Amino acid sequence: MLTKRQNLLETIRGGNPDRFVKQYEFMNMIMEVPTGLEMKYGQTWKDQWGITWKWPEGQIGMFPVHDEEHKVLKDITEWKKYVKVPAIDTSDEAWAAAIAHANAVDRNEEFVTPFIAPGVFEMTHHLMSMEDALMALYEEPEAMHEFIDCLTERELAFAKVLIDKIHPDCLFHHDDWGGQTNSFISPSMFEEFFLPAYKKIYGFYKANGVELIVHHSDSYAANLVPYMLEMGIDIWQGVMTTNNTPELIKQYGGKISFMGDIDSGVVDFPAWTPEIAAREVERACKNCGKLYFIPCLTMGGAWSAFPGVYDKVSEEIDKMSKEMF
Repeated sequence: MLTKRQNLLETIRGGNPDRFVKQYEFMNMIMEVPTGLEMKYGQTWKDQWGITWKWPEGQIGMFPVHDEEHKVLKDITEWKKYVKVPAIDTSDEAWAAAIAHANAVDRNEEFVTPFIAPGVFEMTHHLMSMEDALMALYEEPEAMHEFIDCLTERELAFAKVLIDKIHPDCLFHHDDWGGQTNSFISPSMFEEFFLPAYKKIYGFYKANGVELIVHHSDSYAANLVPYMLEMGIDIWQGVMTTNNTPELIKQYGGKISFMGDIDSGVVDFPAWTPEIAAREVERACKNCGKLYFIPCLTMGGAWSAFPGVYDKVSEEIDKMSKEMF
């Protein structure tokens, strides 16, 4: 029997996997990396960039507060005045837990995988609101280019420390690029503003021993796949059914793999049932096949919003492996 790592590589290289890759099983996620990301259910707080966050009780996620009082970046042309780039903590104390976790991973079995969020696009709208960020791409392209360059340099500086400290061999990186039915910006605008940033970031990781880039965007982004290839993404995680995953596998399999096709919105909700999970897993596995595809919830992490869903989906993937392999 192949290890989780071997089975993953066989799947994405078009080889001979002996079962379906079961969601996130190949990534040992190093959540202790001090990125500054905080998740505080039921609270309101301010992060290291000065962004005010709210996660109301009963909601499945958090989002920044963007009224006039709380918006960090009020005028893109004066971003240098408003945005204070936080220093990177390189102390042994800050990194101790991440280093200990990474050292404990059996790298023959799993990939040491830091969890990085938010991404460059998300940072623009977290700091200035979605509307302002999208408008700025049209109205102040020069300032946006400068601002994105600044965010990219910060990511690269953090990447350097991260690589030195834990020597990851896989990266799990968030950046949501669309809604359910389309990307937030046109492909040409994406190519102009965000492709150069990610070519630098992902290129740096690849040049420094990171074998796999897994990019999370639980959205429609089929129109951006050519740019994902150019950036060096190995696995797009979060691919929703609205992308027509079987078609993407036909077109791009061998260049990139697709992880998802089990929409969290369909399976992971308060009144979820084991029957719904079984139906969606079977559909995804049968439609997408054994190569260049990893059945997975579209959620950006190895968990579900409602208890039991993630484990049930994994169980059903095991059943499909028995049936199809």
